[in-house]
Amino acid sequence: MHSPPTPPALPPATAPQLAARPQPPAGRKFPCPGCGAQLDFDPSSGALKCPYCAYLEKIDPASSAVTERDWNDYWQNAEGHATQIEGRSSEVRCGQCGAVSLLQDQVVMDACPYCGADLENKPEQAQAMILPEGILPFKISHDVATATFNTWVGKLWFAPGDLKSFAAIGRFSGAYIPFWTYDSMTFTHYTGERGDNYQETETYYDTETYYETDANGQQVPRTRQVAKTRIVTKIRWWPVSGNVSHFFDDVLICASKSMPPKLIDQLEPWDLKNLEPFQPAFLSGFQAERYTLGLKEGFDKARGIMDGAIRGLCCRDIGGDHQRLASVNTQHTAITFKHVLQPVWMAAYRYRGKTYRILVNARTGELVGTRPWSFGKVFAFVLGVIATIALIIAAAKGFQ
Repeated sequence: MHSPPTPPALPPATAPQLAARPQPPAGRKFPCPGCGAQLDFDPSSGALKCPYCAYLEKIDPASSAVTERDWNDYWQNAEGHATQIEGRSSEVRCGQCGAVSLLQDQVVMDACPYCGADLENKPEQAQAMILPEGILPFKISHDVATATFNTWVGKLWFAPGDLKSFAAIGRFSGAYIPFWTYDSMTFTHYTGERGDNYQETETYYDTETYYETDANGQQVPRTRQVAKTRIVTKIRWWPVSGNVSHFFDDVLICASKSMPPKLIDQLEPWDLKNLEPFQPAFLSGFQAERYTLGLKEGFDKARGIMDGAIRGLCCRDIGGDHQRLASVNTQHTAITFKHVLQPVWMAAYRYRGKTYRILVNARTGELVGTRPWSFGKVFAFVLGVIATIALIIAAAKGFQ
C-alpha cells in the first residue's frame, strides 16, 4: 500500500466551511489512509481513488492469470466451488426486472440500478455462487458516458422536447454484468446432399403475332407458335456424408436475465483478451449483479450458437453450389468455462408511464438504448410533408 501524499498547507477554514464539507460514508471496504473514506475504483487512473482527498492507491497485479474451469471436474464437486464474493455478503432481488444485486457491505440500496424500480424486498444473505475468474475493469468514466448520452439524445428524431428533463442525465449507475464464456472441442458427423449447378438448352414455344392480307386487301393480325431455345440452370443433387471438427473459444453468454438481450448484444464486441484476474478491489464503488442464468442453462445457449457455426462448417465441407443437411450429430469434449464480469454504465428512466433503458459499454463507449417518440412531432411532420406536396402540385398546375 502506498503512503498517502502529504497534503498542501491550507488556509484556516471558518466554522461554516468545515460544517459544509462532505463526510466520508460509513462503509469502508478499502479505507483511505488519508481520511478513512471508502476508496472507489477510478476508470481514468485504473486505481482506487478517494472521492474526498483524491488519494490514489494502485491495484497490485494478480499473482495468477485468468483460468478456465474444467466442466467435468466442476460437476464432480459443484458445491465445493460455490462461495461469496468478498465484501458482498448480502443481496436483494428486484421484483420488476428480476435482477439480483450483490450489495456492498454496509451499503443500502433503495432503487434497482438495472430498471430504476423501487426495491421493496429487504436484503438477504448472499447465496453461494461460482466466483468470477475474470473481470474487465471500467475504462470509460461517468462523465464520458453522460456526454455520450447527451450527444445521442441531441440526434434523436421526433423525440419529446422534455426528454432530457425526464431522462437520467448525470445519474448513470456503473454496474458489472455477469457473463459465462465456454470453450469446447467439437467433432461432428453429418449427412446430407450436395447440389451442383449445370446448364442445358431448353426448348419452349412463344406466341408470335403477324399480319396477313385478306381477300379485301386488309391487314389482318394472326398468331402462331414459334419454337425457341434458352439456356437454363438446373441442380444435380448427390448424397454426401462427412466429418468436421472445430474448437470454440470464449463463446460469450450473458448470465443476466434482467438485461434486454437485444440491447446487451449490441454492446459487443468485448475485449476479452484484456480480462484481468478477478479482484474485489475492481468492484469498489460499483454495483455487481449476481448471475441469474445458471451454468447449464448458459451452456445450452452456447451450444445453440456453436450449432449454427457447425452447420456452416458442414456446408463448407460439402462444397458445391448448394447444400442440404439431413442430420448433424455433434460431440462436445474438453469443455471449459469461466464466470466473467463486464462493465456497463446504465440509466433507466420512466417517461409517461413507460420505462426506457440506456446502456453504455464502459470499455468502448458504445451506447444503445430505447427511446420515446413524440407522436405530436411525427404527426406535424407528416402534415408538413403533405402540405409541401400539395403546394408543389398546385404550382405545377399553375404553370400549365
